[in-house]
Amino acid sequence: MSGLSLNDITKEFGNFTAVDQVTLNVPHGTFVCLLGPSGCGKTTLLRMVAGLEEPSAGTIVLDGQDITSAPTHKRNFGMVFQSLALFPHLTVGDNIAYSLRIRGASRDEQNTRVDELLKLIHLPGFADRPVAKLSGGQRQRVAIARALALSPRLFLLDEPMSALDAKLRESMQVELRQLQQQLGITTIVVTHDQREAMTMADLVVVMGEGRIRQAAAPVEIYRRPADAFVADFIGSTNLLEVSADSAGRATVLGTAVAGLELPAQVAHASISIRPEDIHLTTPGNGAITGTVTFIRDLGGTVETFVEASGKTIVAVATPRERPNVTVGAQVGIVLPPESCVVLKK
Repeated sequence: MSGLSLNDITKEFGNFTAVDQVTLNVPHGTFVCLLGPSGCGKTTLLRMVAGLEEPSAGTIVLDGQDITSAPTHKRNFGMVFQSLALFPHLTVGDNIAYSLRIRGASRDEQNTRVDELLKLIHLPGFADRPVAKLSGGQRQRVAIARALALSPRLFLLDEPMSALDAKLRESMQVELRQLQQQLGITTIVVTHDQREAMTMADLVVVMGEGRIRQAAAPVEIYRRPADAFVADFIGSTNLLEVSADSAGRATVLGTAVAGLELPAQVAHASISIRPEDIHLTTPGNGAITGTVTFIRDLGGTVETFVEASGKTIVAVATPRERPNVTVGAQVGIVLPPESCVVLKK
């Protein structure tokens, strides 16, 4: 299988295991986001792929070739660091051409490649511009162009947009994804920003405590989380306990939920249901009864907080679908069974 394969990769620092038996297959041309909280092992994993750290165990295979022990400079990977690491005393063109010059490319070859890349990143004519005169977004583009100068086999980025403001970060996410699709290059990005991962990735790899908790397409991660950790980390969710009553019906907060079924031989479990999937109605008719405790209008959405049996449940609606309720009102909470994901323990 062409592409990148990580096979039981482990990295230990003394008695601490930073990455624990990670196995992952990345098909050629895939955009992957390694996503997780600080300390989950995602940057360490990226550094092992780049050759900046050596695995304590396991192998790294690219297009059928074992590169586990290959030095960084022989892997022909492009990498963008969190700090961008541009040379402040060089021009834009000289920054982009740096690796070409080191490889002995002629000045004409350097200039041609720089012009190609500047057009690709939408900065034509910037070759002679001092790096210090660039905006944050422009510096980001130059760092990307420099990493692509040698037509790398793999493109690696370590939280490259964390220093950008929110609006610029979102526009750069779209630009990076479009650029990757245009080039068809296998790309791995480390991020702790779930929105960034959902925007860009073909494959989201959620990590926790050094392990992969789930690896799947963004919509699968969001709609069918593998466990409570993934459900809670990706977006907002309501995590509720569910149990089977004496009649075998699945009950949540003491109310049977019609159509909801637990796996065979399972009497107690948890479910995840997204706030936008919850409906508020009048009490009764089999709905869970609760009291509205807070309403937050965010413009594009309205969040309604409801307390039921000591548990706070959040429902989200558009302004047009906003429930006609006020704080202190009694409401019925409807959990559509098709939107409830029973989570493994």
